[in-house]
Amino acid sequence: MTIYDISVPLRPGIPTYGGDEPGPELTYTGLLSRGDSSNLSTLSLGSHTGTHVDAPHHFIDGRATVDALSPEALLGSVHVVEHLGSSHITAADIAAAALPADARRVLFKTSNGAAWERDQFHERFIGVEPDAAQVLVDLGAVLVGIDYLSIERFHAPGHPVHMILLSAGVVIVEGLDLRAVPPGRYSMCCGPLNVVGAEGAPARVFLWDELPA
Repeated sequence: MTIYDISVPLRPGIPTYGGDEPGPELTYTGLLSRGDSSNLSTLSLGSHTGTHVDAPHHFIDGRATVDALSPEALLGSVHVVEHLGSSHITAADIAAAALPADARRVLFKTSNGAAWERDQFHERFIGVEPDAAQVLVDLGAVLVGIDYLSIERFHAPGHPVHMILLSAGVVIVEGLDLRAVPPGRYSMCCGPLNVVGAEGAPARVFLWDELPA
């Protein structure tokens, strides 16, 4: 069984959305080398840094926060769909992917992956178009993910894709690294930090080959 860690490492210099958000900062407050009783550190980072989950509260006041997300959405079978085009993902692309009727979790693998090779934020990343988001909702999706820092095009007016998905209670996972993952069906475990009241949280996400039926 092959296990894929599709989370990006949290490191100084990692690209952040728009390039102007603070990245992760790890500060050691205790060091064995200077005589302290242990190595001890503090970690500071934005809730949408690196691989992370968007909860409905991110764009809709009063809706579910990260600590209220259903484990059933975060754990189970998932389909990795490869989008080979240079345009945003449309409803026609979803139709062409011929997802099975039981596909409730979908991750999009695009050319975005190459952007993880550099520290500068890449504004022209590929996202999901509103018509594709609506198709995914109509198909009964509970989780949708993509391999860069937003599910929709940079600075989309009104954030329609987020609104369509989050209004339907769909969990969004952004900032994935799918470069080593062939398209297909996998099992997935997505573990966002259980931060009470948060609209989003960094996550560790694993895929593994499903066992034969």
